[in-house]
Amino acid sequence: MEIKVLKDILGANELIAADNRKLLDTNGILAINIMSSPGAGKTSLILKTIEQLKDKARIAVIEGDIASSIDAERIEKEGVEVVQINTGGGCHLEANMIEKALAGLPLKDINLLFIENVGNLICPTGFALGEHKKVMLSSLPEGDDKPHKYPTMFAQVDVVLLNKIDFEPLVDFNFQAFGETVTGLNPEVKIFKISCKTGAGFKDWVSWLEDELAQIKAPK
Repeated sequence: MEIKVLKDILGANELIAADNRKLLDTNGILAINIMSSPGAGKTSLILKTIEQLKDKARIAVIEGDIASSIDAERIEKEGVEVVQINTGGGCHLEANMIEKALAGLPLKDINLLFIENVGNLICPTGFALGEHKKVMLSSLPEGDDKPHKYPTMFAQVDVVLLNKIDFEPLVDFNFQAFGETVTGLNPEVKIFKISCKTGAGFKDWVSWLEDELAQIKAPK
């Protein structure tokens, strides 16, 4: 019985996610689902990316948190359209939440949408939102063993961003082992080393985003 209920929930979510994707495609919007553990730097990543792309892209953000609107307020100060979703204890965003958030955004004025998922390395992988790409943000202080502990997350994303590389002198992190484990799980994945604090590595990350934006067809 529980398995059937779970299948029903996931099936309904997939249908709404497909509708979300159609809406995004119709409006020529590239949607990026950003996932990580709490504190890895998702909001800092978005803010730094806005800083570097604000003259090249029309950006909006959907902020997912269990509670509060602290991150959304930080983003709003940058003059970017933002919608806050509070899950009230839920450990991930779902397609119906994104559907409602999209209704609150000026879609005709956007071509790049960041969806900041709830900080969690397990649940978000099971729920499609209608996004075009999935991005996983990890960080040096979390350790190089994260791909071993959370293989499903690393196996399903398009990009892994390794944040806080400015911590390298302070932590024992094996870059080679991390990279080999990630590519073993996901041979096609892109891995970028970055620092949201210093901006190191952002050129490659922003270049990847620009390439993806160029492939999105503008609405007729």
